Amino acid sequence: MLQVINPFLVAGLLFFMSLVAGTLSEKIKVPALILFLAIGMLAGVDGPGGLDFSDANAANQVGTFALAFILFSGGFQTRWSDVKPIVTQGVVLSTLGVLLTSIFAAIPIAMLPQFTYKDAFLLGAIISSTDAAAVFSILRTQKVGLQGTLKPLLEFESGSNDPMAVFLTLTALTWLRTPDVPVTELAIKFVVQMVAGGAMGLAMGRFACYMIQRLKVSNEALYPVWGICIVLTTFGLTETVYGNGYLAVYICGIVMGGGDFLYKYSLQRFHEGFAWLMQIIMFLVLGLLVNPKELINFSIINVGLLISFALMFVARPAAVFIGSLFSRYNFREKLFVSWTGLRGAVPIILATYPLTEGHPQAKYMFNLIFFVVLTSVMLQGKTLADVAKWLKLDAVVREAKTYPLAFDITPGSGTEETREVDITPEAAVVGHTVSELKFPEGVAILLINRGSKFIIPKGGTVLQSDDTLLLFGERAKLSGVEENLTRKADEVTV
Repeated sequence: MLQVINPFLVAGLLFFMSLVAGTLSEKIKVPALILFLAIGMLAGVDGPGGLDFSDANAANQVGTFALAFILFSGGFQTRWSDVKPIVTQGVVLSTLGVLLTSIFAAIPIAMLPQFTYKDAFLLGAIISSTDAAAVFSILRTQKVGLQGTLKPLLEFESGSNDPMAVFLTLTALTWLRTPDVPVTELAIKFVVQMVAGGAMGLAMGRFACYMIQRLKVSNEALYPVWGICIVLTTFGLTETVYGNGYLAVYICGIVMGGGDFLYKYSLQRFHEGFAWLMQIIMFLVLGLLVNPKELINFSIINVGLLISFALMFVARPAAVFIGSLFSRYNFREKLFVSWTGLRGAVPIILATYPLTEGHPQAKYMFNLIFFVVLTSVMLQGKTLADVAKWLKLDAVVREAKTYPLAFDITPGSGTEETREVDITPEAAVVGHTVSELKFPEGVAILLINRGSKFIIPKGGTVLQSDDTLLLFGERAKLSGVEENLTRKADEVTV
């Protein structure tokens, strides 16, 4: 049994199995989080691992800690230029959409004899939000390309709707504990949480960028420590002033992602890897908390399927179509957004709150939520790409190339950055040499990717169709250079 083995060895084996599972998920087209959960369940008390873990409070704390870093990383990798056109619609879906989903999901649950209408609202609140970790992971690992602004909308919504779900869940628990709590008190609390969370996230993001520029840390390896400090401080400080920490770290990430500071690329890569580690830990712990034998239950399966069906085919679509009533998205796009209401770790984490509160049906609710999450991720997550193609909303995914060198913003570099530019067959520069290109001072071609080869450019190097140029220079100048390089032959003279 694993209990008698050194705990460091156990942790190492679980991480190794998760790493293999993450790689395998891309090949078998099964979301990685399902495999992470499965590993946790196999290592648990009902699996061959035999690890006995039933501490809901610890699972809740681990989930909260992990989710803060996952949301920050998601925001850090979100470009404001992509989010800006959809921010209004995204906010509507992440607030009104979540509220409507919880209400529409609670209605059929309230009709079941084992639940009161208050319990039904609690369950509806727990499963009301889409999961950022699930959406980020599946869209990126499955390389799902989407037309227009659908992808930033889905990622922004999934990253920003967790605060609403947390608020609704805690409100439902407060309602159960104190039935006569005034509605105005809850409304004021919601406004304070959202306003304080948004303001703290914005302020801490700007403060972090400002401080990184002035800290001048001599050891580059210490910058990830600064990144961890920012996430923990932002979340903790926001919660201290009664704001929503989840919203704060996500907005802080977006602000930092749009800023210019030292070693930004290195910090971004660190948080991306750290977020994956947090996902693995979170899903392993949640998997350990579940007893698989309890899921193989007639009541769990029947009620779970009913809730899943109501959520996927009624509650989520109704909330999306109402929430996007005045948007510019067409019917097919709204239908796809409806189908991308993946549930993941957040509902399972929220399901630990009734356990910590000692709710009489907490364990039954937890198993139901776990079953709903498995159903959602397996059905919706596995079919995302197919549904996008069926609705004719898929787009070609541009594979990110791996270069045999890396550049980062360093002291004194100002706003310089690297940028990739694809040379199309129709481009005017095809057949011309590098020396013939009229680049402004300070802009240079670092490498040319041609097929599977990397070419160090010289003055006589001739540009060919389908080359990818790795440019380096100031951001403002790079935009003009990119525009010239991509113009067609009848539009420009080199």
